[in-house]
Amino acid sequence: MLHLLLEDRLRQAVLTRVPDADPASIRIRPCPDPRFGDYQTSALIGLAKSRGGNPRTLAQEVLGSLNVSDVAAPPELAGAGFINFRVRPEAVARVLDEAAHGVHLFSRPAETPVTVVLDFSSPNVAKPMHVGHIRSTILGDCLARVLRRLGHRVVTDNHLGDWGTQFGKLLVGWKTQLDSAALARDPIGEMERLYKLINAACDSDPATLEAARLELVKLQAGDPENLALWRQMIALSQKEFGAIYSRLAVRFDHTLGESFYNPQLQNVVRELVERGIARESDGALVVFFEDHPELAPHPAIVRKKDGAANYTTTDLATLAYRIETWHPGLIVYVTDGRQQLHFRQVFEAFRRWHPDSRAVQLAHVWFGSILGEDGKPFKARSGDVVRLADLLDEAEERALRIVIEKNPDLAQAEQRAIARRVGIGAVKYADLLPNRQTDYIFSWDKMLALNGNTAPYLQYAYARIRSIFRKLPGTPGSDSPGHTSVPLALAVPEEVRLGKHLLNFGLVIETVAAEFRPNYLCNYLYDLAGHFTAFYEHCPVLKAPEPERSSRLTLCDLTARVLEQGLGLLGIEVIDRM
Repeated sequence: MLHLLLEDRLRQAVLTRVPDADPASIRIRPCPDPRFGDYQTSALIGLAKSRGGNPRTLAQEVLGSLNVSDVAAPPELAGAGFINFRVRPEAVARVLDEAAHGVHLFSRPAETPVTVVLDFSSPNVAKPMHVGHIRSTILGDCLARVLRRLGHRVVTDNHLGDWGTQFGKLLVGWKTQLDSAALARDPIGEMERLYKLINAACDSDPATLEAARLELVKLQAGDPENLALWRQMIALSQKEFGAIYSRLAVRFDHTLGESFYNPQLQNVVRELVERGIARESDGALVVFFEDHPELAPHPAIVRKKDGAANYTTTDLATLAYRIETWHPGLIVYVTDGRQQLHFRQVFEAFRRWHPDSRAVQLAHVWFGSILGEDGKPFKARSGDVVRLADLLDEAEERALRIVIEKNPDLAQAEQRAIARRVGIGAVKYADLLPNRQTDYIFSWDKMLALNGNTAPYLQYAYARIRSIFRKLPGTPGSDSPGHTSVPLALAVPEEVRLGKHLLNFGLVIETVAAEFRPNYLCNYLYDLAGHFTAFYEHCPVLKAPEPERSSRLTLCDLTARVLEQGLGLLGIEVIDRM
């Protein structure tokens, strides 16, 4: 790819002037303002300043040793020491030809693949998945897809909430108030009803509270009856969760709940105490962070006064298990922003407990909230939390109404299949499009719109391109343009702009992985669809004479392939007809 070739040439030129420079720090990225070029490097600014030199002087010296005339116009020195590159259309066409013939699709595997453990979704047993789970689930799945695309070994782990005081209350409810028919119809709904019923009773009736405590003690002691009921609750919950994950096309390599780590918790606490990391305070065992400015006011409890462990203890045990079992280079937790302090505490305590783990990167990828159009937390009209299954049902039904309106003659089964892809895709895209660290407003009308930066718009753009090939004589395969012997040529500005944008697909994927921000890919695909529209409006394709016709068909096909793969990385299916 062109940016890699330019980067390699730049590194060679820099090393002739600064032999001890770190080649990895010399990078080229798309120019923020296309008026000044296609690619840009700012690496020489930091390199010169770290050596007490003048950045513009160093950049001028490097330009004297830099030869990229076969792929770009003469590089330009700008500002404090930037170098801008403007690639030649014929060089872009050569890379497009390579992609058309299957050499690559504008991306490459990571130079040093690592094992990545991704922790996301994590619903609680006996409770329905609700709208609050959607961001973690969709974001985590997208990151898994992107990291796998780059050649990393990804281990996904759904850390279920399957242990804790709530099970004492659930066991009381199950044994005294269970509606077997309701359990058969809606297992999660019935378990949720039981929990709410007994939880309310515990607030007003000491006897019920004591009964719940005793049932929990029996469960923790291994009572066969309580263990069997607890396992049944988990199995019923996982069946319900699995149905939602299937609809979302989300899969997990492992589902190790909190209970999996219970046997390890005492050893965790014992080692923390023995190493002087945790100490007693008011009857609890606590990790203090006196030498950490941010965490000093926020000590972390690892064993409560009553001797019970908590989330911090479990998460420390989980980290140790993951490192010992999968030997990752990176562990990523995808949760909402309210857990930022918790994970800062866990990561710092773990580093003290396992100082040899510094080579493992620990990342908390946090996100904001979903708001209703009133700017308040998104809820159902009743005021209750929106169930995720209900949300997906409504997405598909709303999409179906649009499909029927646009294509009333399609068979009902096909209408529903399209509506499923459009509805689910719209929900996913609306969640991935904003900067993940901001709140966003949930709007059905916006997310299902066929124009603007939405999944349906991009799905329509893909279907529109595929319709071009259905108009060709015969029934060529979707990759037929890639096998043409006609070399691709970029003769008009709209072709050049589209071709250059295609080149950046791999760079965008790498940035998404590096910063854990799928919104970069969303915006890239939206811009790609816009460049294609401008190209298609200004450049006849099927009516163009040869060789322009074959060249433009290849450009169409490459655009469709990038749209398909890009949406696939977001977890969104494309549609051939819409």
